[in-house]
Amino acid sequence: MKAPTVLRLNGLTKRFGSVLANDDVTIELQKGEVLALLGENGAGKTTLMNMLFGHYLPDSGNVEIISNNNDLVPLELGNPSAALAAGIGMVHQHFTLAENITAFENITLGAEPLFSFQRNQKIARNKIGKIMSNSGLDAPLDTLVGRLSVGEKQRVEILKALYRDAHILVLDEPTAVLTPQEADALFANLRRMTNQGLSVIFITHKMREVLSFSDRLIVLRHGENVGSMKTADASEKKIASLMVGSETQKVSPKKISPGKSILSFDGVSVVGQSKRDSLKNVNLNLKSYEILGIAGISGNGQNVLADLISGLVSPDKGSILLKGTAIDNINPLHMIKSGVGRIPEDRHRQGIVGGLSVSENMIIERLDDPEIQSFGFLRSSVINKNADILSKKYDVRGPGLDHASRLLSGGNIQKLILARVFEQQPEIILANQPTRGLDMGAASDVQKRLIEARDRGGGVILISEDLDEILGLADRIVVMRDGNLHDVSSSNREDIGLMMAGEAT
Repeated sequence: MKAPTVLRLNGLTKRFGSVLANDDVTIELQKGEVLALLGENGAGKTTLMNMLFGHYLPDSGNVEIISNNNDLVPLELGNPSAALAAGIGMVHQHFTLAENITAFENITLGAEPLFSFQRNQKIARNKIGKIMSNSGLDAPLDTLVGRLSVGEKQRVEILKALYRDAHILVLDEPTAVLTPQEADALFANLRRMTNQGLSVIFITHKMREVLSFSDRLIVLRHGENVGSMKTADASEKKIASLMVGSETQKVSPKKISPGKSILSFDGVSVVGQSKRDSLKNVNLNLKSYEILGIAGISGNGQNVLADLISGLVSPDKGSILLKGTAIDNINPLHMIKSGVGRIPEDRHRQGIVGGLSVSENMIIERLDDPEIQSFGFLRSSVINKNADILSKKYDVRGPGLDHASRLLSGGNIQKLILARVFEQQPEIILANQPTRGLDMGAASDVQKRLIEARDRGGGVILISEDLDEILGLADRIVVMRDGNLHDVSSSNREDIGLMMAGEAT
């Protein structure tokens, strides 16, 4: 017997100027179902979910949701409060947390009456404790969100939705910062909750997750629903064909001998307020013709390591050397001039200036280049021509090159950053989560470009929580845990996952 329908999106259409983001999209969700929503970057997945949650008002179409009487009733559109009241919880790819208050306060914010909040804190903590136990998600409740790692922030977002008793949960790239074991645990616990009536929609680009954990999948392409199938009938080849019109080729780099050292850390330490922003006596050696993979759970020092390489912070102890020469004055400009290309983890805060146009962001690290400016005046024609070429080459899609870069989807912001970095052919590339949020085709293109950078003599530091990516690309792998680097002797996915979690193998 077919489970009852709990949600129906009927013919949703949304335009942003000349861009048709969603075109007459109809989707149904059944009670207890895990539905995977796939598509290329810019295919309209997040826009569709934002209409469901009330952040956007559709140009046409409507949404129906199950009521307490088990009837489908119209959902008020363009109103997030109505979505919350109807039992819809959404965990965005980019967080919506207040960083100046604690995780506990974020989870309960708006869900408890202010006048009785103090009295009800114990009840709230007990409820959150039960949710954490059932979901396998853990978060430091009394820590300011601004001090949490990316992975911890994502867990807080999920806990926040579950705290509001959501019976429909929308997850946008939910496992991007989780280890394989954490991802498996999350879906196992979600499955236990779906067995009790929870319904889940999750947006992802990870085929292993789709094939392992979903019941059914829907593919969007150019804003349209181009196909739906039971997961039992699906394969990577079938999914890729629906998403991009052809099968995506897996990247398999050839073995190559490394060259000379081009970047090294000698006993580098950074004293931070916690393990997530500290390093302990780190020794690192990156060679030319090498991709060095750094695996680890988010919050174990990866970001401060990336900040050191980017020139954003200086070591409290030890030395950073470029081609054997210690750097005395570490700053971002010096590192860029020294041939370091930076793909940051936080693409919104560190990758772009959201108020500047797409064209301007593509040259923002080259403002002193005579080709870009003359006597302090930017050469608009050169900048616009450069952006037009790169946007086509790297498939950056959006409302227009003269529009603010913050209007791009997360995946297209990433493509903008990649275009800016790869076109300069830096000697060292810091790739911090370079394919997070990218579709199969775009991720494959990024991986090919990283290999090309290695093959022309560059060195790549690949920081990623995607072990499949590291195992597929890296010439050498180390695990980052508790602010230090640990050599990896095994190439087994599960063994490395256990090392990331701090368990001996």
